[in-house]
Amino acid sequence: MGKLKALAHEYGFHTVRLKAIKPVFTRMTVREDAPAYLETRRYNSAAQVYELFRDLKCESKEHFMALHLDGKNRILCYELISLGSLNQSIVHPREVFKSALLSSAAALILIHNYPSGDPQPSSEDLSITRRLKEAGELLGVRILDHLIVGDGTYYSFADQGVL
Repeated sequence: MGKLKALAHEYGFHTVRLKAIKPVFTRMTVREDAPAYLETRRYNSAAQVYELFRDLKCESKEHFMALHLDGKNRILCYELISLGSLNQSIVHPREVFKSALLSSAAALILIHNYPSGDPQPSSEDLSITRRLKEAGELLGVRILDHLIVGDGTYYSFADQGVL
């Protein structure tokens, strides 16, 4: 045992080690053949978000994602929150806002796909969107929209007045 460790042990000092959390960001390709206007990273409409993520229609499982936005609605990053089954994914407010707080997001746009192709929201979609909006209000992170991507079309909660 080293001299320092022996002295620490003799006087009752101990080393305390804790896990440190560090957010790690990586770059991922979301769309390769995107129109030039999508490069702005500032989205003002559900149609623009749909255009960026329309390829989700090809997925055989539900993907629930969140776009993290800064105070000027510019994209900071995106996160895959849940990878579900053919017709459902598990989404909990804790998982949605955990990384939103780490990225210092001011707002979120939620996106998920329906492998069936029909983007009409289910009662579960309406319920979780309401819960996430309420949780976001408490945390100071606004939910700007929730898009459901279907086959060649989408449903926007904001455009339909649900948010």
